[in-house]
Amino acid sequence: MDRLNAMRVFVTVIDLGSQSAAADHLQLSRPVVSRYLAELEEWVGARLMQRTTRRLSLTAAGQETLPRCRQLLELAGDLQAAVRQPDEAPRGELRISVSTSFGQAQLVDAVADYVKRYPGVKVELQMLDRTVNLVDERIDLAIRTSNDLDPNLIARRLTVCRSVVCASPAYLRAHGVPEQVEALSRHNCLTHAYFGHSLWQFEVNGQSVAVPVQGNISANEAMTLQKAALAGAGIAMLPTYQAAPALRSGELVRLLPEARPRELSLNAVYTSRKHMPSTLRSMLDFLAQRFQDEPEWDKDF
Repeated sequence: MDRLNAMRVFVTVIDLGSQSAAADHLQLSRPVVSRYLAELEEWVGARLMQRTTRRLSLTAAGQETLPRCRQLLELAGDLQAAVRQPDEAPRGELRISVSTSFGQAQLVDAVADYVKRYPGVKVELQMLDRTVNLVDERIDLAIRTSNDLDPNLIARRLTVCRSVVCASPAYLRAHGVPEQVEALSRHNCLTHAYFGHSLWQFEVNGQSVAVPVQGNISANEAMTLQKAALAGAGIAMLPTYQAAPALRSGELVRLLPEARPRELSLNAVYTSRKHMPSTLRSMLDFLAQRFQDEPEWDKDF
């Protein structure tokens, strides 16, 4: 029995939830998948799954076996990577989780350039406006904007994430231009459901200032807020990585330039430095070099 392939089949069946889905993913026939599972159970000496017509569930032995199979498969991948020639291009699959706004504004272009350079790599982008569990959702790399990350994860800072307060010329003609941050409380502010929903944080002349804000539109991702601001609905606090083109074109006007919204770090987050696949390492290096400490999108701001 090819034990590594048997373990790969077992892990895939659990991850995808059925033998037929695993067979399609691995390009194997259903009988071959069943044979691998049976041979693995014979080798382990215990039943690993309870199979019914509707669902699969792990037995106690299966729960012990699954993480060890993942570890052995990871070690096998590392062994292959270790003996490759240094100039051999990375290849394999990467699952990346990223917010919708950063993903569409910046990461898609970066990934497109990466796979042009390394066509042997397949990247699956998960555009999600929530914090994912990297292990449970089988995410290799997450891009997160935060100064407060999970200490159980490994983070590599890619660049700085700045924000800008802005509105459309039409809104400002109708409602006036706020001259001080405190005036934002009297305007219709378009707020993010997760970040600064009712309180915007600024640094003004070296002092921290918190301004209560409210408005009639809230959203859980920044691209929606930008579209609302472009439509003249109100004032928004937007990341510069997304708003920069509209600010340069004049579709949006920067407000209160002396007041700096709180800066955050843009991080690449993963589970462990140990046994890091070469593909993940090359992606981290590529993104860090591309975005740098002073990102291109912040020029002129």
